[in-house]
Amino acid sequence: MKVLLLEHEARLEPACRQLLNGSGHTLVTAKEANQALDLLSGNDIDILLLHFSRATTDGDPLLEKVRRSLPQIPVVMITKDISTDHALAYMEKGVYDFISDPIQSHEFLISIRRAQDKRKIEQRASQIEDEIIRALLDFNTEKKRLKTIINGMANGVMVTNEDLEVVLQNPALMRMLQISEEIRNPVPIIKVINDETLIATLQRILAGNVNEDALISQEIQMGKLTLRAISTPALGPDRKVFFKVSGTVTVFEDITAFKQLDRMKTDFVNMVAHELRSPLVSIRQLNSVLAEGLAGPLNEKQGEFLDKVLKKTDILLELINDLLDVAKIEAGKYVRAHVPTDIGQIIEEMVAFMEPRAKAQGLILSHACQDLKPIQADPKGIEEVLSNLLSNAINYSPDGGQVTITAKGTSGYVEIKIRDTGIGIPQEELPKIFDKFYRVKHPKTRTVMGTGLGLSIVKGVVEAHRGSIEVESVLGQGTTFRILLPVPHPDPHSLSPWKGKISF
Repeated sequence: MKVLLLEHEARLEPACRQLLNGSGHTLVTAKEANQALDLLSGNDIDILLLHFSRATTDGDPLLEKVRRSLPQIPVVMITKDISTDHALAYMEKGVYDFISDPIQSHEFLISIRRAQDKRKIEQRASQIEDEIIRALLDFNTEKKRLKTIINGMANGVMVTNEDLEVVLQNPALMRMLQISEEIRNPVPIIKVINDETLIATLQRILAGNVNEDALISQEIQMGKLTLRAISTPALGPDRKVFFKVSGTVTVFEDITAFKQLDRMKTDFVNMVAHELRSPLVSIRQLNSVLAEGLAGPLNEKQGEFLDKVLKKTDILLELINDLLDVAKIEAGKYVRAHVPTDIGQIIEEMVAFMEPRAKAQGLILSHACQDLKPIQADPKGIEEVLSNLLSNAINYSPDGGQVTITAKGTSGYVEIKIRDTGIGIPQEELPKIFDKFYRVKHPKTRTVMGTGLGLSIVKGVVEAHRGSIEVESVLGQGTTFRILLPVPHPDPHSLSPWKGKISF
């Protein structure tokens, strides 16, 4: 360290220099107070040594200036015998330590070491203080930026603590909930939003019953508004586990307009489908009368034209029926009733119905059933599912091969598999096949007619039965659809699988 010695007589300089140089320090000297002030201001002086020939209580101007302008520099006074009162007086003026005159090397080095430690500690403390100030400034800046972003969001935001008290909400949420008075946080959640379903979800999150990165989406009704609420855990620091669930964050989106548009779309599809279906059925009936020759004989050309008209009419009727089915599924009205249903019997009837079509295409259609139990289902809906999947399996196996349908019962559910050895589905298209109007594109199936609604209807019907459907496919080798349908528990007093959706 660099040490400044202010001494009028230059008597102690040799001893001080020898001791300091031996300890790795540098000594700078001054004979006048003004010279010392200049050195203190212009050099990186770490310690100031003051030599006084006699102790007085008269305040030295240098001490006052050092204490006022350079309080970080420790001042060590070298003096002869000094009274306690005089020592306290000088300490009030900024003196940190005292060294006896004449200098004792051991005492001198200990005092310098203490002053050095004090200097380093104060430097580190100043550094930490600067870092804390910068961190606080950065924190406040980020806090204000985050507040600006949240307050400017069109979606509502609500944050709760672990006691389910609202600690943050933005103006958009207040507008959605039509709350005009000012809310002082924290406030119990029921004072802000009193929806039992949402509160139950937030309680599950706080109880740790969901994953830390889970996003739980649900729709809630607030007056005339329909809101989509997406809730997730808010994590906070914890000594034992680093982070724990310390609250919840919920984002609210007003989907009222989308719901209205969806209802309008459904109503429009229903109206158009019904309005088109009736005249098309009449047209088909009249064309059937003509084709059968009941209105007079037809020549060969007329018969060909009528056959084409009938086929096109059937395609239109199939599209209209599919649109009506989709509308019913979306409205939750497709599955009419759950009755005891024999899956094995439905499979046998469907295979018998499809077998001539499969033979005409060079396919072997087979089935096998094992340990089946009756399930609660809508027989018409199950027939629709199997009809769609078997038709697809036949249509997408243009080069012959085999189509197999198997069903077996296990504990809790019935598993149905429809496997074909057809063209298969590319892996990148698998996530899209249950979308409405989506059709797999392949050169060999360009002639296959369809609406692209069949698999969407299948998925809707299966899920309406609280079941699940999944698909596996290898391009050029074939496709397998796997359906799981829950079986009612025989004990009416036990928990029923119908209480909620089963996923596998």
